[in-house]
Amino acid sequence: MGISTQLTQINLFKRNKRSQEWETGHFVGRPFRLSYAKAEILVADAWKQRAKGIPQGCFLLAYYDNKFDASANSEAILLRVLQPTKLPTDQEVISSMVEYYKDDIDTRTGEIKSSQLDSYTRYEFSFSGLECSVLGSFYVDRDGQTRFGADLENFYSAHNYSVIKPSADILKAIVNYRENSTPGGTGDIKIGKVRYSSSRRFQQEEDDVSVFVQAPDFAGKRTALFGMTRTGKSNTLKKIIQACTEMSSNAPLKLDEDRESSEEVLKPLTDNNNPKYPIGQIIFDINGEYANPNLQDRGTAIFDLYQAITVRYSTVAKPGFLEMKVNFFLEIESGFELIKSYPTIQDDNTRFVTNFKSVDLSQPEDYQTNRSASTRHDRRVAVYLCCLHKAGFKASQDFRVRFTANRDVRSAVQPNVDPSRGMTLEDAANWWENLWHIYDENPVFQNYRQNNGREWADDDLKSLLAMLTRRSTPKGAMHNGYRVLKPVIDQHTSTSQLPYDQDILERLRQGKIVIVDLSLGDPKIQAMFSERICRRIFADAVNRFTSTKPNNFVQFYFEEAHNLFPKKDDKDLSQIYNRLAKEGAKLHLGLVYATQEVSSVSSNILKATQNWFISHLNNEDEIKELRKYYDFSDFTEGLIRFSQDTDKGFVRMKAYSNAFVIPVQIDRFPPED
Repeated sequence: MGISTQLTQINLFKRNKRSQEWETGHFVGRPFRLSYAKAEILVADAWKQRAKGIPQGCFLLAYYDNKFDASANSEAILLRVLQPTKLPTDQEVISSMVEYYKDDIDTRTGEIKSSQLDSYTRYEFSFSGLECSVLGSFYVDRDGQTRFGADLENFYSAHNYSVIKPSADILKAIVNYRENSTPGGTGDIKIGKVRYSSSRRFQQEEDDVSVFVQAPDFAGKRTALFGMTRTGKSNTLKKIIQACTEMSSNAPLKLDEDRESSEEVLKPLTDNNNPKYPIGQIIFDINGEYANPNLQDRGTAIFDLYQAITVRYSTVAKPGFLEMKVNFFLEIESGFELIKSYPTIQDDNTRFVTNFKSVDLSQPEDYQTNRSASTRHDRRVAVYLCCLHKAGFKASQDFRVRFTANRDVRSAVQPNVDPSRGMTLEDAANWWENLWHIYDENPVFQNYRQNNGREWADDDLKSLLAMLTRRSTPKGAMHNGYRVLKPVIDQHTSTSQLPYDQDILERLRQGKIVIVDLSLGDPKIQAMFSERICRRIFADAVNRFTSTKPNNFVQFYFEEAHNLFPKKDDKDLSQIYNRLAKEGAKLHLGLVYATQEVSSVSSNILKATQNWFISHLNNEDEIKELRKYYDFSDFTEGLIRFSQDTDKGFVRMKAYSNAFVIPVQIDRFPPED
């Protein structure tokens, strides 16, 4: 019998017909206080022993026993154990216990006597109290289906309830409950097993309780993984990649093969919860552990396991990797945007650099019909390319630039040379340097100014000439000029190729896994590449969305996300990562990010996050931040305690399709078999 079939056949309300006792687990106590949010229960040592312990965070079920409401027999309140609580009789018990300890000591010798407690006192001492949070209730609806509500619609007097620690089968049904699907069925993947505590003396004797997640929980959703180094974040992230890869293999269509009505085209999922189109996945690999084999993680590099569908990119030349380079002479606008975002240039506030960064090199919309606009655009591009050449960017040997100037200007600058016929970059640079040298004095330019009411060279062209000649005015002092572009040369290639961001986008639309190895880059360079790729994918998704074209799911994965994401107090919603978090859902863009600190991530991203995996946090500041979300406040004590030897992969998980947080030991990736 399959796991999904077993789960659907489990009865959460099974009772012995003769004794009327609940058969869903071990009886552990009775409530003595009950409210909509909390329950306090009386437990005894014998009941705990029979149930093999009641660890902190343990799930319990409270059943109503009174017969006057028969429908209450089809309802179970779901509780989570938080901490010990005082019983009304505790003070008397403590007083008696202290007296017993005193009486049990021989005051003359200090030796402990061998006297024994009487049975009544021993019985009284065996009781204690537990405080539990109320997570909701399971009930049977009018159609006979088991449902879960995340609150209490009603409760009765506390003494009429029995509290049960669920058996393995019942616990499996609780943690894998789905409203509209079958756990363990199509689209589900086993992610781990229930684990309540670091210590597992009792738990190791019990049957493992598998925990499943729905792959659609991650596709197009925002997922956070928080925890200190070496606590299992990367392993969990790889499990999510595995889930999306398996789900992607079930996609029935390629992105451009669908010919249904527009309403059907835009649906991301089929009727059986599979993606309609293959899922693209892009991993920004800060440490290189996904793209490269490493001994520490014992053969779990994503590239090794999914070579057939994985493409790797790097910021430097490496065997087996595609290089993320730009041909600045062919990709005018993309290259210029990269230059402006390059850290040393982005941070340079000198006037000539500021003016250079404000230049508009985009092709005018009326380029083909407006001769004046196209002429000025061609001149700007020509001077910009000459700046690149002077800075040391290499073009192909046959590369030529073309632009127009009237006869008077050509005669004044360099007689018998017509730039419209094509010039080498060196000749073009000399031509423009000559023009700038005579610009203020030559009557050709003075007459043009008088006759047309404007300069022959507009402000953008002047800014570019200042960069090329290293003079802000024709006779001005020298400055660095084009030399500031030299650090960008490493990002240039002279070969003709598809821009790397476009190439990555196309592979993602095909459902490939793309790994961007940023392990050898400067942090600012890492951020530059990451942002450019993200903006390209986001812009394409917006364009497809507004054009009523289908978007396949694209998953973004960020390790060490604090290196790239905006900080906690950054409110700039125009940043690409904030936009992915806020707007990505409608565009079918998923965001999965891992970092050590909750407080290091922008609140705009946290508030939009639907899936949470929390391992070990080592300070109260992080716990305080985590309390704001879902019911993680139930786990604040346990998240600070951690054993390096035994607790790797021990997380508290809140998945999109789960109504409450589940403590889980994540399976090792890849599966042992």
